[in-house]
Amino acid sequence: MYELEAQQVGDHQTRLAGLRKSLNVDSLKADIAEVEASMAVPGFWDDMESAQKTVQRLKALKSVVGAPDELAREIEDAATLVEMGAEMEDASLAEEIAAMLARIEAKLHRLELNSLFQDPRDTKTAMVNIHPGAGGTESCDWAEMLYRMFTRFCELREFDAEVLDYQPGEEAGLKSASLRVTGPYAFGTLKSEDGVHRLVRISPFDSAARRHTSFAAIEVLAEVDANIEIEIREEDIKLDVFRSSGAGGQKVNKTSSAVRLTHLPTGIVVSCQIERSQHRNRDTAMQMLRAKLYDIELKRKEAELSAMREGQQDVAWGSQIRSYVLHPYQMIKDHRTSYETGNVDRVLDGELDGFVEAYLKWNLERRSGARNDD
Repeated sequence: MYELEAQQVGDHQTRLAGLRKSLNVDSLKADIAEVEASMAVPGFWDDMESAQKTVQRLKALKSVVGAPDELAREIEDAATLVEMGAEMEDASLAEEIAAMLARIEAKLHRLELNSLFQDPRDTKTAMVNIHPGAGGTESCDWAEMLYRMFTRFCELREFDAEVLDYQPGEEAGLKSASLRVTGPYAFGTLKSEDGVHRLVRISPFDSAARRHTSFAAIEVLAEVDANIEIEIREEDIKLDVFRSSGAGGQKVNKTSSAVRLTHLPTGIVVSCQIERSQHRNRDTAMQMLRAKLYDIELKRKEAELSAMREGQQDVAWGSQIRSYVLHPYQMIKDHRTSYETGNVDRVLDGELDGFVEAYLKWNLERRSGARNDD
């Protein structure tokens, strides 16, 4: 009795031992030390909202570092329960043991996924920007669908998704939206969504019920640490103040303190309307601008800038990373990893785990292959 369960416990222990070696714990501990150092600076609590975000990030990092130890305790508890049931020949424990092993399996799978995060930026907060592309009202509506998909995904992952900017479309959908996403491996998780997303469906805006193809661009950036120097001269920035609008949620500010910054040398435009203070909105917009400029520099060094930056990659046919086909059949396929599913409703409702995991494995193999070619 319970021989199979005892074997499962042993397998779990072996997998966890291997994961302890592959998880990037040292990098996470360095991030924790950096955050704790920032909290020790005099005046840290003067800005309560900013301080709370820092505390939230520290909590998320510590939960990731502590996860292997917590899981080890759960596996040990399961081993004890299995041993007890076998010695007492008590079949009544079977259901409880099965439920415990199922929970452990789910947590082990999540840890194995975390081991795929090899980029030091993966633990950072993510900045997500959504822009409709070719297709007019159709694409604005598609951008709104993607906005909902990402916010639902964040809810399922228990990420905190803060709306920084939301500009509604003229007839439907949205013209642009920006989110700051905080949580364990936020950037590492969402970077799989960076690129052009293509939708094929029967248009709800076409009285003839014809099939339309729409595009939207998703940009995912890692928030830049304060200790990374990004030179932005004041004379290179154009500041515009406007009145907030849109359906970005109850937290979106409706006063005339929304801020739009244009970086004149690059033409990059960022907006923030979440705060009631123009000064706070400007600070947040500057963080977004720093993240974009840092991303440009990183991609330039990787010789990938021409294929990945907005303006050099059309948000249209042939540039998509993923296609969502709702008619004449239902299928969502990622063109990089070839991962696909026919359950489009669940994906559009935020269940992106399959695509995220497939991308992380594909990206790790791609980077490993590039290193081996050098």
